[in-house]
Amino acid sequence: MTNPAPIEAPLPKGVTDFLPEKADKIGYIEGKIRRVFELWGFRRIITPLLEFQDVMAAGLGEDLKERTFRFDDRQTGKLLAIPSDITPQVARIVATRMRGCPLPHRLYYIGRVLRHVELQSGRSRETFQAGVELIGLDSPEADAEMVAMAVEILKGLGFEEFKVDLGHTGFIRGVMAASGLGGDARRRLQEAVGKKDSSAVRAILETEPVADRIKEELAALPRLFGGREVLAEAARVATSDSSRRALDNIAQVLDILDIHGVSDHLTLDLGEIRGLDYHSGLTFEGFVTGIGEAVCSGGRYDNLTQRYGYPAPATGFAFNILALLNALEKRPDVEASKTRDLLIFNLKDDRREALEIAQHLRALGYSTARDIIHRDFNDSLDYARRMNILRMMVIGGDYCAADEAYVVRVADKQGTAVKKADLMRNDFSLNTLP
Repeated sequence: MTNPAPIEAPLPKGVTDFLPEKADKIGYIEGKIRRVFELWGFRRIITPLLEFQDVMAAGLGEDLKERTFRFDDRQTGKLLAIPSDITPQVARIVATRMRGCPLPHRLYYIGRVLRHVELQSGRSRETFQAGVELIGLDSPEADAEMVAMAVEILKGLGFEEFKVDLGHTGFIRGVMAASGLGGDARRRLQEAVGKKDSSAVRAILETEPVADRIKEELAALPRLFGGREVLAEAARVATSDSSRRALDNIAQVLDILDIHGVSDHLTLDLGEIRGLDYHSGLTFEGFVTGIGEAVCSGGRYDNLTQRYGYPAPATGFAFNILALLNALEKRPDVEASKTRDLLIFNLKDDRREALEIAQHLRALGYSTARDIIHRDFNDSLDYARRMNILRMMVIGGDYCAADEAYVVRVADKQGTAVKKADLMRNDFSLNTLP
């Protein structure tokens, strides 16, 4: 019997299938992140894949509103939206479903969102997010907690060369407000500052009626990047009370992060303009060597739950899991693939013993698959290798005595005989094998 020709089954641009090897790596990353979230006392929340467009839009910034997938609901005639960010969903749930619960809320989520992108950019429409929201606390310690967790996760994933850039929307808002600029001039200035383009900033200021003292402050923005010494330079040029309060807030957060022992991984970027229409205080982004985009980002957003009728201070952040996957795949020394423990290879006519041993090993917590297909030893061993299975256990045949099983390390084909009576003990451990 010949195999039929495969049919054409294309996917829409911007989405992809994740086959077992990559799905294993995604699961590995999610598990590492989930463990840290739970160790810090966060509880999981699961949000829906559909929202009413008007409800969802209330919690989105202008950029994400434009990138949200929308369509008509046949049942209600209303416009539905596929979430483009999970944080507004959490804010809605807290404001409407959890408002009677005591504060603070420590919530985490792991999910996917969908966003319109320029297809020629080659970017994915899907974003895998894993994030936390700490709602009900307005304190530097809460802000520091977010940064410390991000650093802990990156270290736990095996990264050594990474940085977390801290910014503050209050500082740059204060600077921009003091300039008196508005409209197109303010937009162009913010874009130039965001690109760290000092010459463009100076060119804009030369044509605008801004006091010399304010020009000095604005011209310094692209340079306010580096270590803690940046705070002193920013304090020297800051003219507004809101900018000074922001600097004081950053200093408090940095003092707490010193206690957490993560300061070596921090940099300051007071010219960061990301999130000006969404965040309300400290912001941060995490970058690892070799990846051009942030692997995590977040910050304070004290005004979000208020949009759903429940004022509460809040901070949070999320990891971009696909960016982490990309970073890990560039690091061959970091093992991110999930391995399985055992493949049972039965050479006996009777399958009962093989199935009973497999069942017992699973009860002990070892992942155990049965090689049901009839093939020879080497083919089975090759299958185990390709499936990331660590060991193959041979039942029957001439590899060992009748009261033993033969266990082979797939990596180097080294085997050892194990008494079946020992295998069936409740305290049996694979770690005792060579």
